[in-house]
Amino acid sequence: MASVTGKRHSTTTAVALICACAATVLAAPGTAFASPAEPTPPGPTTRPDAPTPPTNRSLEEVRKKIERLYREAGTATDAYNAAEEKAEKQSEEIVRLARSIDKGQAKLDKLKARAGAAARAQYRGGGVPDEARLLLSDNPSRFLDGAGRLRQGQHATKAMLTEMGRTQEDLKTYAKDAAAQWKRLEAGRKAKAEAKKEIKKKIAAAEKLESRLEKKERERLRKLEEEAALRQQSAWVDTGILKDAKGEATTPGKKAIAFATAQLGKPYVWGAEGPKSFDCSGLTSQAWAAAGKGIPRTSQEQWKRLPRVDVKNMRPGDLIIYHKDASHVGLYVGDGAIVHAPRPGRNVTVAGAGSMEILGVVRPDK
Repeated sequence: MASVTGKRHSTTTAVALICACAATVLAAPGTAFASPAEPTPPGPTTRPDAPTPPTNRSLEEVRKKIERLYREAGTATDAYNAAEEKAEKQSEEIVRLARSIDKGQAKLDKLKARAGAAARAQYRGGGVPDEARLLLSDNPSRFLDGAGRLRQGQHATKAMLTEMGRTQEDLKTYAKDAAAQWKRLEAGRKAKAEAKKEIKKKIAAAEKLESRLEKKERERLRKLEEEAALRQQSAWVDTGILKDAKGEATTPGKKAIAFATAQLGKPYVWGAEGPKSFDCSGLTSQAWAAAGKGIPRTSQEQWKRLPRVDVKNMRPGDLIIYHKDASHVGLYVGDGAIVHAPRPGRNVTVAGAGSMEILGVVRPDK
């Protein structure tokens, strides 16, 4: 694999995928999880009202429902992260406008002080206009000098009044823009609060479903998740797509991969950007930040704004975007694998790049 960790990381990736395959094969003979759990033999210790152990079919339905809930939570997380990013930019813009208003007000105060000084000087001169004093002068040379100064003074006064008017208009514009930014910021806060509520709701529903299962059933559910991912990965590899994906990572791409692989084992936490935990796009955006390339914070914006490449032309360091709503993202590390932060309750891990529905591939350093 063309990555900063070289062949050792390539071997680790391959071993991880082989182990996943082996775990599935060894889980049961024949088709994994195809047989329902053996029923408890009737006897005097069997409670008539005891719940029936779920079959693999019903567990598969639970798995799909949990997967759907976590995907919906992922979509809400993207909305939350987008609102958070916008709020930060809007706050920065409000601060900038406030500074502009402060500077403009200080400038206006100085101009007003100059205008006041000119008015006081005229009052001390008895209120006789400069033009009249010049006409009454009996010294032609002084008259001409004074006429020149008068014209200069008139021009200066006119320029000062123009500047005052322009400064006042600038202040009005700054105030109007600041009010609009505050309005947008408030709308963003509401959107973020709604997204947060939705995230917690979906995660709570998924956790409730899983909490109803016995320990053995949760273990079987985990294996069903691994089996479903393996089936999808195998189908993807069988298309021959990896035969063409032979591109090598760039220097920034290697740095991004090195960062992402260093986070393996850290927990998924929605809205997190490290250093102790990550969500999916928090991991990819920080990985590329470590490579010296700033990219959008959310998977949806990464899909919208980064250059796209064909899947068959992808190279290590590229980002693979998943699901129709672009609600998940992983960093491609080569050998048909990604590093990603899967979902709540899971840690940053290596997974098959085709183990989820691929929407497309984007390249941060194109």
